[in-house]
Amino acid sequence: MDVKSYIKAARLRTLPLSVSGIIVGAYLGSYDSFLPIHEKYFDTTICVSRIPLYQSLIFWLAILTTIGFQVLSNFANDYGDGIKGTDKEREGEARMVASGAITPKQMKNAMIITAILTLIVALLLIYTAFGKENFIYSLLFFGLGITSIVAAIKYTVGKSAYGYSGFGDVFVFLFFGLLSVVGTYFLYTKDINFTIFLPAFSVGLLSTAVLNLNNMRDRVNDAKANKNTLVVKIGAEFAKYYHYYLIVSSFLFALLYIVVHFRSPFQFLFLIAYLPLIKHVLFVYKNKEEALLDGELKKVALSTFLFAILFGLGNIVL
Repeated sequence: MDVKSYIKAARLRTLPLSVSGIIVGAYLGSYDSFLPIHEKYFDTTICVSRIPLYQSLIFWLAILTTIGFQVLSNFANDYGDGIKGTDKEREGEARMVASGAITPKQMKNAMIITAILTLIVALLLIYTAFGKENFIYSLLFFGLGITSIVAAIKYTVGKSAYGYSGFGDVFVFLFFGLLSVVGTYFLYTKDINFTIFLPAFSVGLLSTAVLNLNNMRDRVNDAKANKNTLVVKIGAEFAKYYHYYLIVSSFLFALLYIVVHFRSPFQFLFLIAYLPLIKHVLFVYKNKEEALLDGELKKVALSTFLFAILFGLGNIVL
């Protein structure tokens, strides 16, 4: 077994993006779980001692679970596109099944093992967060875990793969944004503050922008392979406008959250993450060669990761 090939298939560069929602949800959830003590009743800015994220078992189990789902999705994407011939002439890094480095059977086995291990970690996360007392919550999150596994696989695998029908953007927005941020927040608070959806929208939109960028790069090849992504459906020009909308809207939702929950100027730290994104948008606007967009993928993904860290930190510093 060539371990290096499986590491390449796991696409480690996608992992920072996948955990961005967890970081935001964990920061805000750990803070708001103490909210009744230091804000609701006393209306004061005295900081209450709390467990740092790096000491939180919920945080690390959530990170591991999300990484598991992401690796499973990457394996499934490599497998699905590989057996359908979509990756034969693709731009960017080589895919393992299409290149023959990993056989379809081997990749399918890797998917099964990854799914089982991820589900085990997810069960540990659910038990750690809810224990024996919140059976309904545990059942709900177990269902979400199963749904995440199915969604990760069905993105490119099977005749009805939704990644081939233009619904990949919806999947990324829901799972990387809403489920990741709101779900993690709920693990901490056992409650929903509906304004948590604002930063969840931001992370979801930025994550969707990464997918849109990927699909803009692969537009011609995807069209040849009958992979009807949203970019293939709306065309190159409208895909650019859509890309601008995703990034600008993500900024506005984050800003709205700060306006609603303003406590400190530190909350505007997240603006730093948008500086490279401004340069990125200008690059996309001027770009005429879609293959050159490959280098922008890492920039947007890392900017999203930076946004998650700065947004989270800014909202817990008083």
